[in-house]
Amino acid sequence: MTNLIEKTGESAAQTALIFPGGEYSYAQLCERVSTYAQRLKEQVVPGTVVALVSDYTFEAISLFFALHELKAIIVPITTRVEEEIESRLQTARCEVRIDIVDGELKVQSLTPSTERFELVEQLKERGHSGLILFSSGSTGAPKAMIHDLDHLVESYKGKRGKKLVFLIFLMFDHIGGLNTLLNCLAMGVTMVFPADRNPEHVAQLIERHRVNVLPASPTFLNLMLISGVTERYDLSSLRMITYGTEPMPDSLLMKLKEGFPRVKFLQTFGTSETGITQTTSKSSTSNFIKIDDPGTEYKVVDGELWLRSKTQIMGYLNASMERFTTDGWFKTGDLVEMGEDGYIRIIGRNKEMINVGGEKVLPSEVESVLYQMPGVLDCTVYAERNPITGQMVAAKMLFNEPLTAMEAKRRVVDFCKTRLARYKIPAKVVVLKEDEHSERFKKKRITTVGNI
Repeated sequence: MTNLIEKTGESAAQTALIFPGGEYSYAQLCERVSTYAQRLKEQVVPGTVVALVSDYTFEAISLFFALHELKAIIVPITTRVEEEIESRLQTARCEVRIDIVDGELKVQSLTPSTERFELVEQLKERGHSGLILFSSGSTGAPKAMIHDLDHLVESYKGKRGKKLVFLIFLMFDHIGGLNTLLNCLAMGVTMVFPADRNPEHVAQLIERHRVNVLPASPTFLNLMLISGVTERYDLSSLRMITYGTEPMPDSLLMKLKEGFPRVKFLQTFGTSETGITQTTSKSSTSNFIKIDDPGTEYKVVDGELWLRSKTQIMGYLNASMERFTTDGWFKTGDLVEMGEDGYIRIIGRNKEMINVGGEKVLPSEVESVLYQMPGVLDCTVYAERNPITGQMVAAKMLFNEPLTAMEAKRRVVDFCKTRLARYKIPAKVVVLKEDEHSERFKKKRITTVGNI
């Protein structure tokens, strides 16, 4: 049994998990892990590739650690689209599928592949459990990457206990969500899990359970401002908001600080390939961070952040390792600005850079200006084709009043002409009727225009 969840005395009786349907102590969690491990030990031998098809539930979290204890290779899948599930099952060559139906495990043996991945065999030889995660697949087929789960879990051990209440927002099949879960279990804190991820429900949970820490994306935090929940609910228990997964425009961070004046903001950073890296924010109103993780090295090459960590993946199951150098550096694709005293600022993704006739434009820079416009609730800047310049800057915008595209563009041009170079001003403005985001609460950028 991993000592991440083993607690003694009063700690064992402490509430570990709060779901809409009930609360569970650390002792109950340990007991359920043992029950599942005992039940599955004949069907799941070391090295078995097991799909865990579920979002967060008490049963799913217990099952995750039971499979870890059994030295299985775990494939967490949260999508409910059967076609996507089947694709992941085949890509990972899953041998067992476990769904959770009305709190009960539904275990299904799958037709085994004629071949097994070499990386899976390596884990089996080590006697270690594994973790297979999928990329978002926004620019092609999702990449399947495999971690040594024993190494990953080991990196969380030894953390000091804290009396805090966390709201778990990021997904069960996302490195950020698993990082929060493992970190919380190591510290022995209480975790609150939302039934769905909308601002109203999240605000209700913060008020009801006196949540202290909220990890979320900039897009979701902005939705909290747009929805007005900061004024309708008592969110005074919040001490810290951590944000990551996408760039945070400077002006949006300032708006959030105004909406949550007593809350400390901390920017987190990580990748599915290298794990979550320990960082320090320069201040609650600054996007500059310092990577101060003893398990992670970093360097900046031609403006791009490269990482090398002790918790990085063993490899991909369905893709080449071209983003890794021969000496283990991972090219993150994140563009950074160097600051003073070792601080850096993530300014965007290299694949999202807009090339306007040879002039480079960062979407986050333009968004930061647009967020300052009166009446602007949300915006997303992206590239569109242009027959003369190759690409042009376009923006999808949400206003607090009805506007035509022509009216919106006129306002944008008038506001930006003294704040941005001409080629950075959006040449096209799309007026949204409601906020637009991905299922993981990130901006939906159009990145398929190609390099022109």
